[in-house]
Amino acid sequence: MTVIMKHSQKYFVAQQAELGQINGHIEETYAGHNVVKVYNGEKAAKEVFHGINGRLYTNAWKSQFMSGLMMPVMMFIGNFGYVAVCVVGALLVNQHTITIGTIVAFMVYIRLFTQPLSQLAQAATNLQSAAAASERVFEFLGEEELADESDKTEKLDNAKGNIEFKHVRFGYKEDRMIIKDFSMKAEAGQKIAIVGPTGAGKTTLVNLLMRFYELNGGEIYIDGTPISQLTRENIHELFCMVLQDTWLFEGTIRENIVFSKQHVTDEQVEAACRAVGLHSFLKTLPQGYDTMLDDKANLSAGQKQLITIARAMIEDAPMLILDEATSSVDTRTELLIQQAMDQLTVGKTSFVIAHRLSTIKNADLILVMKDGNIIETGKHEELLAKGGFYADLYNSQFEHAS
Repeated sequence: MTVIMKHSQKYFVAQQAELGQINGHIEETYAGHNVVKVYNGEKAAKEVFHGINGRLYTNAWKSQFMSGLMMPVMMFIGNFGYVAVCVVGALLVNQHTITIGTIVAFMVYIRLFTQPLSQLAQAATNLQSAAAASERVFEFLGEEELADESDKTEKLDNAKGNIEFKHVRFGYKEDRMIIKDFSMKAEAGQKIAIVGPTGAGKTTLVNLLMRFYELNGGEIYIDGTPISQLTRENIHELFCMVLQDTWLFEGTIRENIVFSKQHVTDEQVEAACRAVGLHSFLKTLPQGYDTMLDDKANLSAGQKQLITIARAMIEDAPMLILDEATSSVDTRTELLIQQAMDQLTVGKTSFVIAHRLSTIKNADLILVMKDGNIIETGKHEELLAKGGFYADLYNSQFEHAS
């Protein structure tokens, strides 16, 4: 048993790894089915599938074959014991050393002894498969968990929205800092725009504010309270967020807009949809606000984005984050969203990440980021007058548009 288990265990481990690979490959091929079709990637996807499937098949039959050997080997040893007892017993009976009764007793003993061993061998096969699977499970469970926050007593119920970054340092890896030394102040009710090229650290900055990641140095304050003293749950209550990626779940449009907010009336949902210009479209649907969003729901990217903005309006938190919220909509819808945003940002401290610089002209403060540092700050007119990096970005967009 030990020898067989030693040799077959590596195949069980490889089988589980290949099973994970094949499931991952199938899922991403289905999720990106249109892309696979458009780029004629069916052949390549099938080749990858057959490659993984072939390795899975090889490891599966090797592991099953070797662990399947256990029962026959155990039965052979048990039966070999019978033969040995009979042969040796017969010789001893001939010599009048023992009686036939002793042989029969030993044959019963062998049966009692080998039967549990055979059952153990059978159980060992299942245990090997479980051990290989549990290796992967425990590797996942062994990952570092978020720090326990049950001891934190500080709580902000009604934040005004004063935010300050003080000498913030952050990197996904200790040796590679993305944000080196970042400081800024935002007064309650201000609209702060963050602009810069892709990879400048704009979204990272917002993720730090929401405490999705811990800082490597420095501190962020909300109304003078360091966010490290607040629970993550409390911080998330203070913000509403509209992301570039629209996230909708299977349920009615009303449920998607209300999400986890309690005691929301139909009038509030309708008012939010009117504000973002979604109400007239929803009225054309057969079930209106009770239309189910599932695989069959045919909403455009802009309409999905409008639903997420209506969700932020219902949340009505004191601070707002808009991460390139208008990037997936047409110009007319963008104007609608812009008006909705202006309503949404009234009285809120808002952080707007934008690629289209035309959408942030009216910001109280524009932060221009490059390589994790703020290289320019000021209002739209001031930055244009400076003729620096922002002016180049702005002018290049309009030259491109014209």
